[in-house]
Amino acid sequence: MVFSQARIYGAAALQAVYVVVSIYGWYEWLHGGKDHGRLAVSRAPRRSLAFLAATGTIGSVAVGLFLKHRTDAALPFPDAATTAFSLVAQWMATRKWLENWLVWIVVDVVYVAMYVSQGLLPTAGLYAAFLVLATFGYREWRASTGTAG
Repeated sequence: MVFSQARIYGAAALQAVYVVVSIYGWYEWLHGGKDHGRLAVSRAPRRSLAFLAATGTIGSVAVGLFLKHRTDAALPFPDAATTAFSLVAQWMATRKWLENWLVWIVVDVVYVAMYVSQGLLPTAGLYAAFLVLATFGYREWRASTGTAG
């Protein structure tokens, strides 16, 4: 409701998508590993990173153009970019790829700025907390992979 009233439609629609993707991710974490066991944290394959970056960029432009020309969206392109790259980050999280946290960190920084600009200070505060959690998540997962960066 908050996002719709603020005319941030991508973020509003994203909440419903999260439910479906989270259920899929939960299943993958439990059964997506070796011999249908638990999935371990790993680095994302470079080809996958390139594909996901391209997908996020194309999605940002497509959704941004739609929001700009077909709605009264307040921030069509930032809304579209955060929506597209949130989906990318969520997909990466379902695979337990370490780099998902880096995408979340960037997305959360943009979300905080976007919500402050729209006067949604409690929501900006929530996303600032998500930013802190993403930073901790990255550090924890990085330590679990035994890599320095």
